This record gives sequence, C-alpha cells and structure tokens, in this order.
Amino acid sequence: MSRVSTTSSQTVDVRSLLENKRSKKLKMRKLENIIPYLLLLSALVSILTTAGILFTLLRETFGFFSEVSFVEFYTGTNWSPWSGEFGVLPLIGGTLLITVIATLVAVPLGLMSAIFLSEYASERVRKVIKPILEILAGIPTVVYGYFALTFITPILQAIIPGLSIFNALSGGIVVGVMIVPMVASLSEDAMNAVPNSLREGAYALGATRLEVAMKVVVPAALSGIIAAIVLAISRAIGETMIVTIAAGATPNLTMNPAESVQTMTAFIVQAATGDTTYGSIIYYSLYAVGITLFVFTMLMNLLSQYISRKFREEY
Repeated sequence: MSRVSTTSSQTVDVRSLLENKRSKKLKMRKLENIIPYLLLLSALVSILTTAGILFTLLRETFGFFSEVSFVEFYTGTNWSPWSGEFGVLPLIGGTLLITVIATLVAVPLGLMSAIFLSEYASERVRKVIKPILEILAGIPTVVYGYFALTFITPILQAIIPGLSIFNALSGGIVVGVMIVPMVASLSEDAMNAVPNSLREGAYALGATRLEVAMKVVVPAALSGIIAAIVLAISRAIGETMIVTIAAGATPNLTMNPAESVQTMTAFIVQAATGDTTYGSIIYYSLYAVGITLFVFTMLMNLLSQYISRKFREEY
C-alpha cells in the first residue's frame, strides 16, 4: 500500500509540474503577443510627438506669413521685429558663422581623440579617457555659456585688442568644445568596427602605426566619421544657451567672428522671455524662425543618413 501511495503522489507531482509549465508557457505567449504592440506604441509616441511639433510650427507659421511676405522673410537683410523688419538672413548668417567656427574646432580635436583612442591607447587608458571625454557632453550648456563669457572671452581679448565682450568667436569655440565628445565617440566607434585583418595586413606590408591609422582605418570608417561630423554640426546649429550668453543679441549679417551676432535659437530665447504678446506678429515670428531651424536640422540629419548608407563599407 505504501508503494502505491508513493507512486500516486509522484504522478500527482509530475502532473502539477506539467500544468505549471503549461500555464507559464501560456503566460509567456500572451506576453509575447502584447510586446509587439508595446513596441509599436513606443515608436508611435516618437512619431506623433514629431508630427505634433511640426503641426504646431506650421500652423503658427502660416499665421506669420499671412502678414509678412515669404520672399521678404528669407531675402531681407534687416532683422528688427519690434520695428517691423523681418529679414531672417542675419539670424541665419549668425547661426552658420557659429557653426563653422564650432566645426573648425570640433572636427580636428574629435578626430585626433578618436584616432588616439582607437589606434594608440591601451585598453586601460581607453577605459579612463573615454568616460572623462564624454563627461563634456553632460555639462549643462548654460555652464558652457558662462565659461565662454568669463574665461574664453578675456583670453581672446588679450590676443585680439578691441574685441567685444560678446562675439561669435568665443561662442563658436565653446560650442566646438561641447560637440567634441560627439565627434570623438561616434568616430571611435566607427574605427573600432574596422576589422583587425585590415590593420594586420597593412602592418605586414611594413606600414607604421600612423600610416595604418590615416591610410587604412580612417578611409575604411569614413562613412561613420562623416555621419558623426554631420550630426555634430546639426547639434551646433541648434545650440541655444552658449550663443545666447557669449555671442550676444545683435542680428548682424557678417562673417567677422569678432563681432556680436544673434542666432536663430538666441532670438527665440530673447523673444520668448520678453514682453511678447500672444497673437502678435512678433509672437508668430518665433514659429517662423523655429520652422527654419527645424528644416536646417532635418536636412542635416537626412544628409547624415544618406552618407551612412551611401558610403558604408561592409566587411
């Protein structure tokens, strides 16, 4: 009798285990059926957010262009909204001037940092330097702005006599420093993706480490490097607080970096924090400048994606 009871109890235990496994499988299947919808919802949130931003910009922009000529807005050379002059070229010129200076600073520093981390640094050194380099990306931009105003500008004034305290050069340099981690990190990732067989083949032919880095690794990772630079440029175009604090608020159509300029983002900050009446023409001009900035950054991102697809090397 004891053997029969033991056998029956074991049978019950096996059945319960099988039932538990079946119930767990059913729960997992239900969860797996739900997960695609959750992922789709996450993707739709991003898409709908972008669509909502674009809809808001376009709606208010149409209100602006119903009172100001489209041609006048994009060809005018005088920007003084409070005086009724809405030529956006000075803002576009100031934005591009800051971006050019930032690019001239960030690209050499970022590429040299990426080459060092990828080709020269040991694993221990890389683990120390790369996180420190990426800390620059986490510093608030308002801190960068006051750093430019209180540290970089006095140094430049000692070098360039008569330099205004608000100038494009100081703002552009610090914006360039801010986007160095983006160029360095993304470029280093692209270089690390290059197979070691290419490096070993070059070393076998007698190439030096510098020749391998400049003539083998960089050309092989060129699509990723260019995409990183384009993304960094789009980040520089949209920078706000650094240029607001360091570059000033004078909408000049000039290519002289020693002068004060105003960027599109700086005007948005200036007008949004001032006595701008809701529904006024100045209020609508915020959105007209905003849609212009949106188009600039969107084109840069599309260019980055095109370069990545067009010149990608697969090994």
